[in-house]
Amino acid sequence: MRDTVPDKPGFRGSMVSDRYAARDSELRRRLKGAGLRPTRQRLHIAEILFAKGDRHLTAETLYAEARNTRYPPSLATIYNALRDFAAQGLVREIALYGSRTWYDTKTGPHFHYYLEACDDLFDIPEESIPDINVPVPAGMRIAGVDVIVRLEPVAPGERDAEQSNPRGARPSSRAQPPVEPFEIR
Repeated sequence: MRDTVPDKPGFRGSMVSDRYAARDSELRRRLKGAGLRPTRQRLHIAEILFAKGDRHLTAETLYAEARNTRYPPSLATIYNALRDFAAQGLVREIALYGSRTWYDTKTGPHFHYYLEACDDLFDIPEESIPDINVPVPAGMRIAGVDVIVRLEPVAPGERDAEQSNPRGARPSSRAQPPVEPFEIR
């Protein structure tokens, strides 16, 4: 890894690493491949967004993270970038109840748990996802299936979740989601 400043006129940085340059190049290719111009602001937002792997966040969450950077973008710029990223398939937009919109960096088909008390969205493990057989009307095709299982903690003294939930879905902690299958009827 190189941590020195090159002796080039017009160089606008200090302590640049090869890893950063490779990451920047990867993000540029990703944005261009999606048909987006890799502006400085989009690259900066993409770096913050994708640096931590697959995750779920809101524009406000990303804004809070971006505020700790050297050149923080405005909340409006983050909303615009996320809208563009979602339109081009770089992130998945998940509209929850009310006006809250989440963005998921894992864009393939998968389902979610939503823990209302904590306002937290996270993936249902693949081994717990049921097979869904939905009849499709003539002349139509399924564009996608979005399932969000809303969870709430069981109050002390309440019946066990399995007894109170006729469909068998069980609440879980985020650290170890359930692996028992559930049924969608």
